[in-house]
Amino acid sequence: MSAESRAQLAARARCAPLFAHAYAFHLNFRFGGMKPLHLAEFAKAQGLSGLKIHVEDGEQASLARMPDEELRAFGAAIGGLGLELHVETSTTELPGLSDAVRIALATGATSLRCYPRYEGRVSEIVEWTIADLRRLKILDPDGRLRFTLEQHEDLKSAELIRIIEAVANPRLSLLFDFGNMINAFEMPMSALIAQSPYITEVHVKDCLVRPDRGGWAHLACLSGDGDLPMLAMLVELLLLGRDKPQVLAFGLEEEEGYFAPALRFASEARDPFIPARSPSFTAIGTGNQQARLRQEAVAARRQVDTVRSLLQRITTQAEKVQE
Repeated sequence: MSAESRAQLAARARCAPLFAHAYAFHLNFRFGGMKPLHLAEFAKAQGLSGLKIHVEDGEQASLARMPDEELRAFGAAIGGLGLELHVETSTTELPGLSDAVRIALATGATSLRCYPRYEGRVSEIVEWTIADLRRLKILDPDGRLRFTLEQHEDLKSAELIRIIEAVANPRLSLLFDFGNMINAFEMPMSALIAQSPYITEVHVKDCLVRPDRGGWAHLACLSGDGDLPMLAMLVELLLLGRDKPQVLAFGLEEEEGYFAPALRFASEARDPFIPARSPSFTAIGTGNQQARLRQEAVAARRQVDTVRSLLQRITTQAEKVQE
């Protein structure tokens, strides 16, 4: 790596835009009465740049259940805290996508993440998703939002790129999740390299890779305790973009206990069938519920420290070599 690249890497690592992610408090949102504004308060207390929240996080208190006036008030509160808001949804189908756009615009969010959750052949899912995402220009005619398509356990990098290139919307890019490629029978670094020209946002997490029926499942764990090359991925992502950082947000998505089975396989058919699946969820288990909720909150705070420590290592090493 050149001296110029090392200097750039150190500078970007020092000011990487870290975002709180609601999934790090998934159980607290479902069982502990946590509300969207609580996540914003966490982000502010941790000195983060913003927050990423799903339209359904918070049950009855979620963004999806807020009237427009309340959405605008929530957005104003986020702005008052000096935070950037990103909204997420788990579909590309028109009803859910259009409602998520409405919510994002009402709250003043800058970004909306989506992913397909179709049952069907991969070729069908790709074509359906292309058709869905071509509607983004109609749903957001003034171009107020950036949109990201996430690799979410079923499609491979080449298939995601085909969608992005076919839609050809300059405001649509990829969100790279540190572990979701595992279930599509890809490995982290090769998936990152393939997707790199299109990545603008990231979900940061760690997981254990498990053999599963001729494919790979992943079991999310505390960051730093898993099989993912987190440091190497952060380096590659920070270096994307020549004149300015290409990656605009690193969402801290600690998911301890989340399990996702294999969806693609070594010996799969040429155009494999993807079964129907629900949005992501983590089981709370049968132990003490309050203890589990506290454990999740501790893990979320610990991940902030872990990722900042990794970024500091990157900065120190880059500056040391320059000397």
